[in-house]
Amino acid sequence: MNMSVNASNSWFSFGTVLVIVLILVALWILASCIKVVPQAQAFVLERLGGYQSTWDVGLHFKVPFIDRVAKRVNLKEQVVDFAPQPVITKDNVTMQIDTVVFFQITDPKLYTYGVENPIMAIENLTATTLRNIIGDMELDQTLTSREVINTSMRATLDVATDPWGIKVNRVELKNILPPSQIIDAMEKQMKAERERREAILKAEGEKKSSILVAEGHKQSAILDAEAEKQAAILHAEAQKEKMIREAEGEAEAILKVNQAKAEGIKLIREAEADQAVLTLKSFETLEKVADGQSTKIIIPSELQNVAGLVKAVAEVAKD
Repeated sequence: MNMSVNASNSWFSFGTVLVIVLILVALWILASCIKVVPQAQAFVLERLGGYQSTWDVGLHFKVPFIDRVAKRVNLKEQVVDFAPQPVITKDNVTMQIDTVVFFQITDPKLYTYGVENPIMAIENLTATTLRNIIGDMELDQTLTSREVINTSMRATLDVATDPWGIKVNRVELKNILPPSQIIDAMEKQMKAERERREAILKAEGEKKSSILVAEGHKQSAILDAEAEKQAAILHAEAQKEKMIREAEGEAEAILKVNQAKAEGIKLIREAEADQAVLTLKSFETLEKVADGQSTKIIIPSELQNVAGLVKAVAEVAKD
């Protein structure tokens, strides 16, 4: 009786454990079938070993034991810095060039099944393309044509990687390292160029300085001449003003004398003593003549009748 009960209990315990295990396995399988694709990623799904679909961002379910996620693809722009590659220029100069490639996966299916190792493939393709481009250029042209090389490489790599679901956005030449002897020669050339430019700038500075000094002397001479001219003009104007003032003074004096004479004549006429006054004036003139050094004196005919003149004067005095 006890043995049967113990056996029954043991079977019940085993069955309970088994059910729990099965439930846990089922939950694990169910959880593994639920996938969430994050932003900027894509999942490539295979069913029984063959491509099934590409999952975009969101929640997805797969069939257990049949479907599997073959590859998780990063859709962000990626940067790959490749090691320096030896290249030979058209004029047989060997130098090291390392490149940086910016690319982005545009087709997860092609990226998964198009090439075995996409990064290695891009590196080898970059090295080959770089050798082909540099091989058609001389050293000087290589050092001064980075943008041309970058553009040419990007176009070539973009076409070559398109079947792999990859788009090459940009290619940059990070460093161009010529041989040491070429670097030394270039440094000497740059030093000579700097010295030449320094000499040119110095000569130009001295030339400008000489021009400025000459211009200063010229302006000084012009200002001196202008000052002398202005001084001469002012002096001439002063002389002119002086002569005008003197002429105006003399003219005014003559005018006043004439006005006085006219006034005197008018008064004489108003006094009706024209002949007597004239005779008296003649005596005054005679007096002035007599005061001179002349040896001869001419007496007017009007003075012959002296008595009549004195009488006329007396009459005038009475009036």
